[in-house]
Amino acid sequence: MNSEKKLVPSFWRIAAIAAMCACLVLGALFLSKPAATPQDAEEATATQTEDEGTTETGGAGLSLVADAEDPLSLWTDDAPLKKELVDYVEAVTDESSPDFIPVEDRVATFDFDGTLFCETDPNYFDYTLLVHRVLEDPDYKDKASDFEKSVANKIVDQNENGTKYEELPVEHGQAVASAFEGMTVDEFYDYVHEFMKLDMPSYEGMQRGGGFYLPMVQVVQYLQANDFDVYVMSGTDRLITRGIFSSETCPIDLPLSHILGSNESLVGSDQGEEDGLDYTFTQDEELVTGGEFIMKTLKENKCYIIQSEIAKQPVLSFGNSSGDFAMDNYALTNPTYRSAAFQLCCDDLERENGNEDKAAEMLAQCEEFGYVPVSMKNDWSTIYGDGVTYLGAEVELAEAA
Repeated sequence: MNSEKKLVPSFWRIAAIAAMCACLVLGALFLSKPAATPQDAEEATATQTEDEGTTETGGAGLSLVADAEDPLSLWTDDAPLKKELVDYVEAVTDESSPDFIPVEDRVATFDFDGTLFCETDPNYFDYTLLVHRVLEDPDYKDKASDFEKSVANKIVDQNENGTKYEELPVEHGQAVASAFEGMTVDEFYDYVHEFMKLDMPSYEGMQRGGGFYLPMVQVVQYLQANDFDVYVMSGTDRLITRGIFSSETCPIDLPLSHILGSNESLVGSDQGEEDGLDYTFTQDEELVTGGEFIMKTLKENKCYIIQSEIAKQPVLSFGNSSGDFAMDNYALTNPTYRSAAFQLCCDDLERENGNEDKAAEMLAQCEEFGYVPVSMKNDWSTIYGDGVTYLGAEVELAEAA
């Protein structure tokens, strides 16, 4: 007993001595290291800038690193958005300004297709995804319903002949819901991720998931750096859009809860035909797509989704079509804060699937309704990055031959 009592204090005495020695050694090393000089700091900053200041292409699926000195460096200096947005942000983030907006109320909403991402090649991302699923996917095309095939073929006809189908937006939503019925959310995302790896047909050096407009990526990053809450309000199915934003190649970092698109049902994997009011999700099942289309998030429905899911009126809105006007107008009627709305004009025929007639119409509507116009042709120094080439004209010539 006595020998055991002596062993315990001896052990802790040795441990304490060892700890003191370690501290002395570390202190000596710290004191011997020369203090950082301002020159060291400048060199470190220069090295970091050299490593991080390069703009990487969306076509390669890499993130865009903003220029610290010019966060909108991919915009020409005379671009209306560049001047007006910078002036706006400086005013609303200055606590001494009469236009100051508290952080919690800095809400910006963005459309997706044609605003942040390549709108048509040859059609919307979600339209081409449905065509792939129903007409091309060897694991599903033989299981596709007649309705799904009918919708997919309307999209193909629209792509090839320009045929307009007024019912197509809603029918497409219904076909997406049924064609992906029974998938878990993660399985749906995985399917989208695989589709994103396919080549974009009218571009060289870009996959389907790389179609982000890099100047608009900078706008999102600039707003985030100034404490704006950014939301994506898309007519595309929200699970498809969230699949894009959950990809490792997405250059925009947003919580998936901020990606709000068209709705489809979700049910318990064992629920069957039982109504949700009569069914209780159990601990032994998964949440899966239910096959029912609920709402297309376009026009007034964007305002409904904003109020019901964000519960705040935006102060900034960004779109590219008449389907975004309701969202723009909702922002411009904010009764409390200074607000602004911006609309993209698809006037670039050299680097993008542009349309001069649509662009001219949009420019006229911007003048009429007070939206700030964005010229993809004149305001952007690049669209997808140096590694991407638009082949649209060459593709058309090849098809004509």
